[in-house]
Amino acid sequence: MLVFSLRSLWNRRFVAGLTVLAISLSVALILGVERLRDGARDSFANSASGIDLIVAPRGNSVQILMATVFGVGGTGTGMTWDSFEWLEDRPEVAWAVPIQMGDNHRGYPVIGTDASYFEHFRHSGGQLLSLAAGTILTGDGADAAVVGAEVAVRFDYAPGAVIVNAHGSGEVSFDLHDDAPFTISGVLAPTGTAVDRMVFVTLEGFDALHAEEDAPAADPLDPAAMPTDDHEDHDDHEDHGEHEGTEVKHSHEPDRINAVYVGLVDRTNVLGLQRAINERSSDAFSAVLPAVALAELWGITGTAERAMRLMAWAVALAGMIGMVVMLSATLDTRRREFAILRSVGATPTRIFALIVAEAAILTAAGLIIGLVLLTVATFVTDPILSARFGLRLGLNVFGARELATLFVIFWAGLLASLIPAVRVYRMTLADGLSVRL
Repeated sequence: MLVFSLRSLWNRRFVAGLTVLAISLSVALILGVERLRDGARDSFANSASGIDLIVAPRGNSVQILMATVFGVGGTGTGMTWDSFEWLEDRPEVAWAVPIQMGDNHRGYPVIGTDASYFEHFRHSGGQLLSLAAGTILTGDGADAAVVGAEVAVRFDYAPGAVIVNAHGSGEVSFDLHDDAPFTISGVLAPTGTAVDRMVFVTLEGFDALHAEEDAPAADPLDPAAMPTDDHEDHDDHEDHGEHEGTEVKHSHEPDRINAVYVGLVDRTNVLGLQRAINERSSDAFSAVLPAVALAELWGITGTAERAMRLMAWAVALAGMIGMVVMLSATLDTRRREFAILRSVGATPTRIFALIVAEAAILTAAGLIIGLVLLTVATFVTDPILSARFGLRLGLNVFGARELATLFVIFWAGLLASLIPAVRVYRMTLADGLSVRL
């Protein structure tokens, strides 16, 4: 039966090939949509790994998450350094990392921070950031910068390269800071997260850019505008950054920052700290739990995900309909074939089984080719998606959900074949009672 079905399909190989192609594309699309969805969720979760709270000026939690972790958009007007120190000194807080935003480098977000970022930030389930080359921001001066892996690859950057940043986010640049360049001190190893697409500079360097930008123009005839000794200026700057009678925890203390990453001593205290932050009367802050914000984000994107899934299953349905049409359209032209089979002893039931077997072969071939197409597409696009969007699809072994999807499609193909199979059963039964030549 199987050999005969294969030979019969080979005689109609062009139409059969189109049917298999439609089924294989639907399989690749259905599984590809699910894999892309899972890859996006895993990538977003990996980017926010190890952060217990994100504190920023009052705003929408999803907006704060996207701005601070993924470099998309921005937060409010900023929070004072006194507020940062209040947060850092809370007994529930194990560490706090200051974040400044608002600049970009050739479309990539620039983050102002200090060495604590690289000490505490985790990705992909708890991994520390590591350097592919060079050194971290510590001790490199105000003009030091560390670039992510994608930025380094795209612009062929290496330690020692000089870069210039611009004011604005994304591709929008309002003012090029070409009078205050940065020197790359280190290049981060690839992480597959948003960090690969970021440029990190010191708090002092970030502050210096905007201090120069915001400073009023000096009158050259004013004696107060005359330059003073560089060493005195440096000493004054350091004295200004110290808190009398307290330990200086950071090498530079900017007036304002945009957000703070917070790690807790005990995560069970997260709700209590969140409530204390939200109720702080002197500031209007939002304390965002990354996991909760991600859940809100998936709720927002859920409609688009359902639409993509519906489209994929619609393509699968079209493939099944195409197979039914192909098998049904050839029934009249195959009357002679069925008559010969009846003359050599084939029963209507065996001819019924022949049609079902052909449908099973077509569906199985579509499933196999669909898996091959998905594997090839994953192999080709995974490096691109990883580099540009931080999404890792991976050549993973198919899970229970994907195997269940393949099982459903296969049985849908068999059920669809019952329509032409019942027709051929009745046709051959009638032809057996009244011979037609």
